[in-house]
Amino acid sequence: MKNGGPRSAARLAAVQALYQLEMSDDPKPTLVIEEYIRHRLGAEIEGDQYVEADADLFADITEGGWGRRAEWDEAITPCLSTDWSLDRLEAIIRAIFRAGAYELAARPDVPTAVIINEYVDVAHGFYERSEAAFVNGVLDKLAKSLRA
Repeated sequence: MKNGGPRSAARLAAVQALYQLEMSDDPKPTLVIEEYIRHRLGAEIEGDQYVEADADLFADITEGGWGRRAEWDEAITPCLSTDWSLDRLEAIIRAIFRAGAYELAARPDVPTAVIINEYVDVAHGFYERSEAAFVNGVLDKLAKSLRA
């Protein structure tokens, strides 16, 4: 994601960090956060200069999304279709949902529509329209339960 501001870049990086933590054999969120802040946020990658990310927001979402993932998974599961389980989803989708759940629950300063739109944009970076629509629908249901 080259377009968007520092907060959008922070959300994308947080989703990538959450994915990395889930794929790790020995996840250490503080090390992953430090690595991203030092070497990835705002970096030039394969000739593309990326937007400088809001490092504080990135760290907040990554810590909150990872540290409370059991709570988020419990909140996300009822928002899925009855024939879908969280385990059946791709890890990047789980990362998007955990980051979104954290922001919906812990960041009342950010409007619901902004959070949902930002994570739908992140989904568009990885997937086609149907997956982004799925992310939109689940986050909308999640917002109704977490921000009731």
